[in-house]
Amino acid sequence: MKNKVAAALGGVPWWLVLLIGLGVISVGTALADASYRVIFGAVAKGFGVTMTVAVVSYAASLFLGLALGLARASRLRPLREASTFYIELVRGLPMLVILYYIAFVGAPALAGALNALMSPLIRLGAMEPFQSRSFSFATRAVLALTLGYAAFIAEIFRAGIESVDRGQVEAAYALGMSHSQATFRIVLPQAVRNVLPALANEFVAIIKDSALVSVLGVQDITQIGKVYAASTFKFFETYNVVAFFYLCLTVSLSMLVRALERRLGREARR
Repeated sequence: MKNKVAAALGGVPWWLVLLIGLGVISVGTALADASYRVIFGAVAKGFGVTMTVAVVSYAASLFLGLALGLARASRLRPLREASTFYIELVRGLPMLVILYYIAFVGAPALAGALNALMSPLIRLGAMEPFQSRSFSFATRAVLALTLGYAAFIAEIFRAGIESVDRGQVEAAYALGMSHSQATFRIVLPQAVRNVLPALANEFVAIIKDSALVSVLGVQDITQIGKVYAASTFKFFETYNVVAFFYLCLTVSLSMLVRALERRLGREARR
């Protein structure tokens, strides 16, 4: 009996037990303390914005990252060089710098480009000229996170494509498939399956980096917490609540990723 209990306890991740205990204490404190309940209610208003920014940015970066990954693995040198240039450039920049650049340089440049493109309609009075404020800071933040994370996701897709046995591609060619058919029917399905855990980890990372949008005044969890703490001087309590929200999101997603990795590992061994 003792051996069974020891074996069961040995398989329990103690870090998770500690985090759950911390979460229970936090919830208990919030229920017992009226000020914590008020803070929870205030910070929770930014939850939807945080998730919207993270989900939209992640979905868009998946598509852009896949395109860049395919270009990176392409046989056409111009595509390879162009995608490699973008990936290496963006990966070498801090996400905060990308965010500032897109928000305060990219948005005005985009407005100018759209005005030049639509100049006939603008001159006729059919539409108003674009201005920087035509693009909300939330939109700029999503664009910045998309462009930044696409570079990292592209490398994940490239690694997945290269992990597929070359013999399968040769067999597809022998069956009369074109390069594009072999890529989309044979290579990509296996590549995506191989990199699913890594892609899921990027979603966890983008949720954490979504806190950076607070520097633009976007009303996410971090920004609302920052404003509330500054107005009430309850910095300790407020940032405890902010941290609790992020931990709930990231730890739960990390556990799902671990479960996915185990399941894929079992299926691969069959």
